[in-house]
Amino acid sequence: MLWDDFINSKWHDWRGSGRSEDRLTREDWLTDFTREYDLQVGIPLTLDELNLLQQLRSFLLNCVQHIVAGESPSLLQIEELNRWMADGPVIRQLEIDEDQNLALSYIQQHSGLQAAAAEIAGSFAQAIGKGELSRFRICTNPDCLWVYYDDTRNRSKRYCDDKACGNLMKVRRFRAKKKQQSDTTH
Repeated sequence: MLWDDFINSKWHDWRGSGRSEDRLTREDWLTDFTREYDLQVGIPLTLDELNLLQQLRSFLLNCVQHIVAGESPSLLQIEELNRWMADGPVIRQLEIDEDQNLALSYIQQHSGLQAAAAEIAGSFAQAIGKGELSRFRICTNPDCLWVYYDDTRNRSKRYCDDKACGNLMKVRRFRAKKKQQSDTTH
């Protein structure tokens, strides 16, 4: 999803090295991201444009943290989200895909950073508008903190990736248990 890929542009090494990276500052990452989501943004970004996107990311992450904590978005958060979306007028168009399914698409009327920020904010607003706030997650690996939408049937996903973070945490728990057993027998 657009909004969670955007939030996760603040990358943390999930293996625990302590390294992190702001991928918004990487021209190659930003180019791939804007192409994938068809955002018309001039690259490289100016310092002011980078700052604007970092502010949006921080705001959206704060919203997700509140949701994950079991809180609904506050009136102030909704008002701020609406301000972010206000700069992105779109045309709604109903389309038929190759399987004859109907889908609503949104065509941006303006290009540029403000329109891209509005599109990202709109993607987030659409996700919270579905009303399934219990599906918003932050990976429980304390070194990862990746934001994701839990689309599993029983809403039990704890890690962003079971093969990466899930296995890593399983190994850590196993080693901690072995160490504890070793310490109690000596």
